[in-house]
Amino acid sequence: MICAYGELCITFLICLHFRGTRTCLSSEMATLEDESLTSQSCIPLFASEGIDITANKDKGVCKIVKSHGTEGDRPMIGDKVYVHYTGKLLNGKKFDSSYDRKEPFVFNVGKGQVIKAWDIGVCSMQKGEVCLLLCKPEYGYGSAGSPPKVPPNSTLLFEVELLSFRGEELTEDGGILRRIKVKGEGYNNPNEGATVHVHLEGRCDGCLFEKRDVTFVVGESEDKSIPLGVDRAMEKMQKGECCLLYLKPKYGYGKEGKPEYNIGPNAELLYEVTLKDFQKAKESWEMDLNDKLDQAVLVKQKGTHYFKAGRYHHAIIQYQRIISWLEMECGVGKEQQQAIQAILLVAHLNLALCYLRLREYSQTVENCNKVMELDSENEKALYRRGEARLLQNEFSLALVDFQQVLQVNPSNRAARCQIAACQRKMREHHERDKKIYANMFQRFAEHDAKVWCII
Repeated sequence: MICAYGELCITFLICLHFRGTRTCLSSEMATLEDESLTSQSCIPLFASEGIDITANKDKGVCKIVKSHGTEGDRPMIGDKVYVHYTGKLLNGKKFDSSYDRKEPFVFNVGKGQVIKAWDIGVCSMQKGEVCLLLCKPEYGYGSAGSPPKVPPNSTLLFEVELLSFRGEELTEDGGILRRIKVKGEGYNNPNEGATVHVHLEGRCDGCLFEKRDVTFVVGESEDKSIPLGVDRAMEKMQKGECCLLYLKPKYGYGKEGKPEYNIGPNAELLYEVTLKDFQKAKESWEMDLNDKLDQAVLVKQKGTHYFKAGRYHHAIIQYQRIISWLEMECGVGKEQQQAIQAILLVAHLNLALCYLRLREYSQTVENCNKVMELDSENEKALYRRGEARLLQNEFSLALVDFQQVLQVNPSNRAARCQIAACQRKMREHHERDKKIYANMFQRFAEHDAKVWCII
């Protein structure tokens, strides 16, 4: 390990410039802070304390622990990690530091977002650990360097502190966290409609409730009683990958739970999933228009089946597939154009209703607007948009929508009832505002009276 670095003794002198030595260092290692450290003593020190942490033991990344972290997990591939660090060249010159920016550096480890040495080094650390990483050029910035601060073929020294880490968020709402135990092969992922062969192990509160090999179609996991979160993770996985999925109730078994597994309502789940193999479905560009129209009819039927069963998230997946296939299609001739518009209109209408059931009102409005781009007087779109706006307390906009419904269909009794509801809500809101402002002005008057009394 030592012979690999001609200037290794300089590396130890660089340590003098790093932050104070942690208590876990041996008494011999503590002499890294000693100004009188000689070049002769550097080499045996590093030989005794340094660890080669590369997989093929080529001494490309060597590590010295300055302060041990808390016992427990280490970061896995894809985890979001929070670190502080200082980086120096072998001549002692600092080229970068998160401390100077006064905020931690955040990245997903093992994803190639940073130099190779960091992906290797940070995965070897525990929370709270502080270590030194000595990195050969091929594990750093290589022959190109990182101008202007890092010259070509530079060996680098980093001090890294792992502050915290957590799983990779696969959804915007943080409902699915993934931690990769074994990295998969290549760069291909299953797509919507792909057939996947997986091994599943599901746990709730630490208890194993299922363990099985199963084959299912991505987007249709409900047919095999597989949680939505496992289904949604498939498109992020590669063949051979083994990962842990932490699922919030929305992506597990929800409010209903799973009585046959003794899982109660709103339970969080942990699944270990291995993607053994998969066969991709045809991509949109591989299908002609007739194929897309034929498949759209079948997928709409599947979506309607899920909707009637109350599986709104699964229904949304199906309707969104239709839109992804057809929204950019123009068709040849009037008949094809009408067929495309008809199926798109139904898909957006059904999406609006799904989102309404899920109380995602902005998505309801968005899909109703899409319907009205195709049919500006669509009665269902106007009514559903009005419902969403009423539930968002946008009473004036909702009132306009319901009035438009009556213009399209004067006999729509539900719209008349909703107009009355909007007017009642507007009056209640107005009365509440009056009381709020009256109380506010009363307090101002009382305050002013006190001020004048003091004067």
